[in-house]
Amino acid sequence: MGNSDSKLHFRKAVIQLTTKTQPVEASEDVFWDQFWTDVNLTSQDIFALVPAAEIRAVREESPSNLATLCYKAVERLVLNADSGCVCERDRQTVLSCTRLLTRILPYIFEDPDWRGFFWSTVPKAGKSVDESDDESTRPLAESLLTAVSDLLFCPDFTVESHYRTTVGGAADIQSIDSCEFIWEAGVGFAQAPPLSHTYDSNRAELLKLLLTCFSEEMYQSPSDTHALNPWVSFFCSRDNRHALPLFTSLLNVICAYDPVGYGVPYNHLMFSDQRGALAELALQTLIVSLEQELVDGTNTNASLNLSTNTDASSADYNKNTMTEGCQATRGENLFVNYLSRIHREEDFHLILRGIGRLLNNPLMQTYLPHSCKRIQFHQELLVLFWKLCDLNKKFLFYVLKSSDVLDILVPILFYLNDARANQSLVGLVHIGVFILLLLSGERNFGVRLNKPYSVHVPMDISVFAGTHADLLIVVFHKIITSGHQRLQPLYDCLLTIIVNVSPYLKSLSMVAANKLLHLLEVFSNTCFLFCSPVNHHLVFFLLEVFNNIIQYQFDGNFNLVYGIIRKRNLFHQLANLPTDVGSIQKALQRRTRSNSTHNAVFMEINNPYSAACSEKPYKTSPVQTGTLNASLKAMPRIDKLTEASQISEDGSTLLLQNSDPPLSQSDHSSETQVRDAEATSGEDDKSSLNGDCDVKSQKSVSSSSDWTPAPDWVLSWKSKLPLQTIMRLLQVLVPQVEKICIDRGLTDETEILKFLQHGTLVGLLPVPHPILIRKYQANEGTALWFRTYMWGIIYLRNVDPPVWYDTDVKLFEIQRI
Repeated sequence: MGNSDSKLHFRKAVIQLTTKTQPVEASEDVFWDQFWTDVNLTSQDIFALVPAAEIRAVREESPSNLATLCYKAVERLVLNADSGCVCERDRQTVLSCTRLLTRILPYIFEDPDWRGFFWSTVPKAGKSVDESDDESTRPLAESLLTAVSDLLFCPDFTVESHYRTTVGGAADIQSIDSCEFIWEAGVGFAQAPPLSHTYDSNRAELLKLLLTCFSEEMYQSPSDTHALNPWVSFFCSRDNRHALPLFTSLLNVICAYDPVGYGVPYNHLMFSDQRGALAELALQTLIVSLEQELVDGTNTNASLNLSTNTDASSADYNKNTMTEGCQATRGENLFVNYLSRIHREEDFHLILRGIGRLLNNPLMQTYLPHSCKRIQFHQELLVLFWKLCDLNKKFLFYVLKSSDVLDILVPILFYLNDARANQSLVGLVHIGVFILLLLSGERNFGVRLNKPYSVHVPMDISVFAGTHADLLIVVFHKIITSGHQRLQPLYDCLLTIIVNVSPYLKSLSMVAANKLLHLLEVFSNTCFLFCSPVNHHLVFFLLEVFNNIIQYQFDGNFNLVYGIIRKRNLFHQLANLPTDVGSIQKALQRRTRSNSTHNAVFMEINNPYSAACSEKPYKTSPVQTGTLNASLKAMPRIDKLTEASQISEDGSTLLLQNSDPPLSQSDHSSETQVRDAEATSGEDDKSSLNGDCDVKSQKSVSSSSDWTPAPDWVLSWKSKLPLQTIMRLLQVLVPQVEKICIDRGLTDETEILKFLQHGTLVGLLPVPHPILIRKYQANEGTALWFRTYMWGIIYLRNVDPPVWYDTDVKLFEIQRI
């Protein structure tokens, strides 16, 4: 009954606010206190009792009342943060103000006229009378962020108190060292605080308000997002005295979270998991906070020695560390600074183990169905892992130093395979491919792929016995041959990853070898080659893979060598590719007759191994009715994503100017025209994840409609096909294999494989070419893509309550499918 009365009184207060035509003065505390004093409502209640239409009505008809409501709510948060929330009534008031602001802020951000409201100076916003005028006229946003930061380390509200609270404890709240109140043991903190569901729930409410504050970026068009997010800039700056403990708290909560717990079946159905909700919000807050780039990179290569001591010296050390980290420019993002300076192996081990455990959670198999909790924030985890590798190269090298990287690789490949035909998960495929592209630029990644793979993850792929390299190739083949048509721009990224690791692959299985050869058969089809000015690059990539393996790993790759011998006609056809006008027109006519180039080309035809490695034609997975999806920006091409580096004999790396196959001037000009057209098209439709697939293909075709293949164009790249090594291999081995088959009357391939296994081409092949690695190169296009993708995930994941639902978001498009 009490809760019903509370709802009724709160609803009456909302109605009074929306119906008042005259401004209500800020001094009328009796009126304003109705919204947070003695109000015991959940977030869901607040969202239901404050409809969106009424918020917009107040914003348009009584803007002064809405401004005063925000000001009074922030003022109450500041006052309670200063006093330390000494009683339960104050704590409930803080929660009510937090939930109310979370509800209102998106509707302030969506109106351009209101966007600067929180950054205007409000006299004495939550300040006491004895403070100076300069102190009392700080922007409302800074007051809000400072209050929320203080409340996140408020004893008996969000952290365990280390001392008995007294009436005069307000002064102590401002002097406490928040480094002693880090939420979880881990990086920079060794003592595990006692678990409290109440504290976790309160922290989650405050983090949701923080995310809402940061979300102002969602209401700006992509062209306007180049400026720094002022909310994030202040929160992660030296002006926030809790920056270091907040960073470590967020990171440690994420890495320490274990959804399985003690392993009791169905425990997640019997008990609420407040730590899981907190971990998800902490993860989203952390990746948003890491979005800002360093203004001054002078301290980027420094090392952050986050102490694991818990005595008095620990607090002094942490304070000194944060002070040292703030010596750069005022605009520096301390979260990025701290992340880039972590260097201890025990910290790296904790982070990698925590992320690996959470990424592998949805892959767990149990005898009792649905007996273990499955996390749903794996996309945010992938974004965090990307930022860790991108911002902290020492962490990247640690990941690649041991086979632990495979604990990240396997779930990524699982997600790629699972999402390949789902048009609502195109962004997930992109982030997974980008992570693998980043990892493949390092030699150790290719070496680790040689570890045997034991089947423990259920995936609808061909059964094979081999290594993790085989798994990677099989999954990539599945994505290309049976993935969603919107993944076609990723083909060059997928093949670039295989090219980067190919010099280190010691023994491919027969299944993986046939997958590579099937891709060559598909991409060398004239119907596919002549339909775009860049499709021939895929053939160059595959030939480079074969050359790398033959030149550097011939001894163990007898399965691939045998496959090349069996499919030798493919290479002869490439060497004799027709260049006359008639043959080109005939290929284009075949493409026109087929309804879908994607489906027609990728059918497995005349493959002796079709029973073992055939793939179904492309088929879009059904999407649940009513699903919401966020659009994405178009991605740059592979030549914009990577830079080429050559590995010399002594292991050193030499940066090259251009990683693309040599092209003629005419090829360059035609390709540039198409890229410009595609870039314009990509900006128009934002590469929507849930639009009609045919629309995308039609736009792609129309963007290159002015281009037609000519004999000179075919000749310009045909003469540069790197076929010498493969042709020399065929010239030497084909006669030997044919002779063995005739002399011994062989009909079983086992004997031929044994012969190839013990064969050698030493001194018979051309001089080995230098190893060319294409490393990921950060650029503005990918930065904008990641920002759009990240906010799209956060928008779609926060549906209880729906913080941003039905607001005028401009960073991406939200469509119901």
